[in-house]
Amino acid sequence: MKKVLVLGGGFAGVDTAAHLRKEGYDVTLVSDRDYFYIYPTSIWIATGEADMNDVKIGLDELKQAHGFDVIVDGVAKIEAGANRVTLASGKEIRDYDYLVVAMGAHKMVHPGQKEHTLSICGDPLEAPKIKRRIDELIARGGGKIAFGFGGNPKDSSAVRGGPGFEVFFNLHNKLKKLGIRDRFDMTFFAPMPKPGARMGEQALAMMDTMFERNGFKKHFGKKIKRFEADGIVFEDDGKVESDFTMYIPAGDGHAVIKNSDLPTNEAGFVKINDFSEVVVDGKPTNVYAAGDVAALEGPDWRAKQGHVAEVMAKNIAYNIVQRDLGSDKRKGYQEHLNILCVMDTGDGAGFVFRNTKKAFMLPMPKLGHWMKKGWGWYCRNTKLGKIPRIPGM
Repeated sequence: MKKVLVLGGGFAGVDTAAHLRKEGYDVTLVSDRDYFYIYPTSIWIATGEADMNDVKIGLDELKQAHGFDVIVDGVAKIEAGANRVTLASGKEIRDYDYLVVAMGAHKMVHPGQKEHTLSICGDPLEAPKIKRRIDELIARGGGKIAFGFGGNPKDSSAVRGGPGFEVFFNLHNKLKKLGIRDRFDMTFFAPMPKPGARMGEQALAMMDTMFERNGFKKHFGKKIKRFEADGIVFEDDGKVESDFTMYIPAGDGHAVIKNSDLPTNEAGFVKINDFSEVVVDGKPTNVYAAGDVAALEGPDWRAKQGHVAEVMAKNIAYNIVQRDLGSDKRKGYQEHLNILCVMDTGDGAGFVFRNTKKAFMLPMPKLGHWMKKGWGWYCRNTKLGKIPRIPGM
């Protein structure tokens, strides 16, 4: 039985491990935390509609459901050429036939960012901290709130702004229900002139309408210079004052990857071909990469999303099986590149879709919010193998 080592316990890592185990491979998954975290539904932790237990699944549960082995440890070094991975504990793993790198990304950092901001897309433990900060402002009776996200000029796919908008809209509706929305100054900021443009012109126009209707302030098109305790300073020395700042930084290449012998793009993401294979000297190696850690090729609007990571994971399992059968059959991820999300607003949602042929945003008042709640239940139970997966989801 051939052995596969999977590095990472997110969407790409867990799905790769599950698919390969189903195919009969001996799979070991390494993760630096003992749970799989459902980032898309963690947005409700900030407003109190969910807690950590609602948005995580223990890796021990996934191990029992699928049969792969789990090592809870960090990754310190990858030496792909030597077929060796060194863990943070010092343990070396060398006895694998295939290596799947799915460790996610690190984040770009501005001065003052770590001290003065929290992120809904960073360390999961920051989500409850966001809730506490919001609760403090509510208890105080009002304040200035600024939410935003950044970009990586070296890789346009390394941007994740959707969850920032979702928490922003959900907080707006929470404050409305409490009858205190008028006591809060809410500003959204981003360095690009049209944040959200990757969703398409229709979605962008609908977002603008939503901002105007709800009295949100905007600060777009200026690069961030630094974060301070009372706000954000931009390249022109202008400042947005804030009592609490939530910021989603752009993704950056993982430090372990940058220090490895794996080929990377300018931003430090692992270079792969359409089949998620790492190619060296024109030949596919025994290394694959999927999810945020990988350098995606494609249109400027391409985005690193969970469903793309899941497609890559399924394809990697298929491609490894075909490779061991001596077949030339392969499946690629690029034909599946699209933007697909239900952007929750707290009182509804917008269904966003974009591919190479079309782009649209469909408003779903009330129903959309419960659809996304339902997706969270679906995600948990399909990951645990309790219900079958719907094709294409």
